[in-house]
Amino acid sequence: MASLDKVLYTARAHTTGGRDGQSRTDDGRLDVRMTPPGAPGNGTNPEQLFAAGYSACFIGAMKAVAGKQKIELPADLAVDAEVDLGPVGQVYGIAVRLKVSLPGMDRAAAQALVDTAHQVCPYSNATRGNIDVTLTLA
Repeated sequence: MASLDKVLYTARAHTTGGRDGQSRTDDGRLDVRMTPPGAPGNGTNPEQLFAAGYSACFIGAMKAVAGKQKIELPADLAVDAEVDLGPVGQVYGIAVRLKVSLPGMDRAAAQALVDTAHQVCPYSNATRGNIDVTLTLA
């Protein structure tokens, strides 16, 4: 297991009630009601939060790679993330699909960017070898 060379940021959240509860960050920027997937109500669930976090992080990784390689990214780039929850034998697991949209970019260059971003993205590195992650170019 790799250890961090240096801590750049620490996120802190306090959660009560699990999937039927409340989660709030220490700075108050995030304060959400939690509900199980498919349950009625206005809450979100951990899988939705993971999808939002992973897709945002992946865009950040693409921007970092593009900056180092002097590649101009389209202003309307986007990542659609899907996070599946289901049984894996007697336990539960997740799987992720990221659909990356880089309108106007050469397809080969876009694929190379996505592949490199997948190597540097913290979420990709955290999940590599643990869950199925599928990347597709829109």
